[in-house]
Amino acid sequence: MTIHTKLAQLPTIDFSRFYGDASERAEFIKELTHVLHHHGFFYLTGHGVPQSLIDDVLAASKRFFALPEADKLSIEMVKSPHFRGYNRAGYERTRGEQDWREQLDINTEGQSVEAGPDTPWNRLYGANQWPEALPELKPLLLRYQAEVTRIGIDVLKAIALSLGQPENAFADIYEPSPSQLLKIIRYPGRDAAGSDQGVGAHKDGGFVTVLLQDTTPGLRIRTEDGEWIEAPPVPGTFIINSGELLELARNGFVRADVHAVTTPPSGSERYSVAFFLGARYDAVIPVISLPEELKRAERGVTVDPLNPIFREVGINHLKSRLRSHPDVAARHHPDLLHLLEKPVKA
Repeated sequence: MTIHTKLAQLPTIDFSRFYGDASERAEFIKELTHVLHHHGFFYLTGHGVPQSLIDDVLAASKRFFALPEADKLSIEMVKSPHFRGYNRAGYERTRGEQDWREQLDINTEGQSVEAGPDTPWNRLYGANQWPEALPELKPLLLRYQAEVTRIGIDVLKAIALSLGQPENAFADIYEPSPSQLLKIIRYPGRDAAGSDQGVGAHKDGGFVTVLLQDTTPGLRIRTEDGEWIEAPPVPGTFIINSGELLELARNGFVRADVHAVTTPPSGSERYSVAFFLGARYDAVIPVISLPEELKRAERGVTVDPLNPIFREVGINHLKSRLRSHPDVAARHHPDLLHLLEKPVKA
């Protein structure tokens, strides 16, 4: 995966303005409308997450990945029918190609739910796997998950306002329990990886992504005109990007940009923490009518025949997990592999 990039600057949004007085909020919303239509990715400041918590999460992530392999494999994802747990580098795939990153996936902490023929996505509900060798990781990551969930929902409210809707326009499809997928990630250097594909080119499938980067660059974003630009780490910020659910709901007015991560140079490594806020699995994404001045700028939903988008949230998320984790799919869900061949629903 060789990606040539050019230097460009993603916009920066100070989210504290969303909580300001009426005039400050109005200017913020106007700016956000422009950013959402033209970029899909932006840096977020003024988010209110304590730097001490950010530092603790990155430090604990490094301690987890430094554990002996046996400790990490004790919670290997293939042991979980809910797609929770640890993956070795090369075990997740994007568009069929190996991603060279090791990671730990957690989602909403909960119990298994019975799945029927009409509710196969219920298989995604369940308990997370936590390493016994690092007991402090569970309370720390659940605390961080709650913080970035707050950010994600507040950003979603701001997005609704920026598109001429009530701020709770999306609440019916994420309350009372949105999907809260959190990944702590380590990218080994190019000398230890099988290719330069840290993560292959893709769009995120949820509402919004809240990404924390360490100090090593690697994130690349493809613009609407096909150029790749870099999104290097900026201290004190998160990177926010809109996902396919927003593109579906807004008929393409909101961008869900293709992006990728290249492996770091030989002898180095890269850490990040990615949070994906999604709708309830039993929700269906409607097309929400925009004000006329925005409606004229709708681009329609982009369709990738290798990665079809469904308005049924549960099916959309389930097919993504089945495709990305073929070992889990083969062990626990062989009866669902036909979902990967389901025609696209516009």
